[in-house]
Amino acid sequence: MIDHLPRYERIWLLLGIGSIIVFLVVLGTLGIFVGLNPPGHMRTIAPEEVAATAPFDEPGVTQLGPNEFRVTMVARLFAFDPGEITIPRGSTVHFEVTSPDVVHGLFIPNTNVNIMVVPGHISEYTYTFEDEGNYAMLCHEYCGVGHHVMMGKLVVQ
Repeated sequence: MIDHLPRYERIWLLLGIGSIIVFLVVLGTLGIFVGLNPPGHMRTIAPEEVAATAPFDEPGVTQLGPNEFRVTMVARLFAFDPGEITIPRGSTVHFEVTSPDVVHGLFIPNTNVNIMVVPGHISEYTYTFEDEGNYAMLCHEYCGVGHHVMMGKLVVQ
């Protein structure tokens, strides 16, 4: 079958096929026998019911304890709700974000906050804001013609 190929091409072809087989065996072993899989605790929500389902019917900031907050957000064409968030310095923030319409993103530059917001899913991320300042909240997934105006503000005092 590959006898018509030059010797070195056959060697590289066999090395490539061998690498793919090894990769698939390792991946299968990790997934099936070791149990390494993507997190399965993903929460879902019906996109058409976002506005009527708690806690997304009243998005905002909830204090959970000293310097610990939950931010419930809805990303929709072409805005974040709430659009401005204020928290004290050193606060740990548990983001809880969903979308009723299209795929959005929540990106806060100079932090590790980078969340993909998919309709029907509740995306969660936790981050501690150590430095004071004004942080932009940007949509980093193209969501339509008004994508460039989709931004919010997070103020750390």
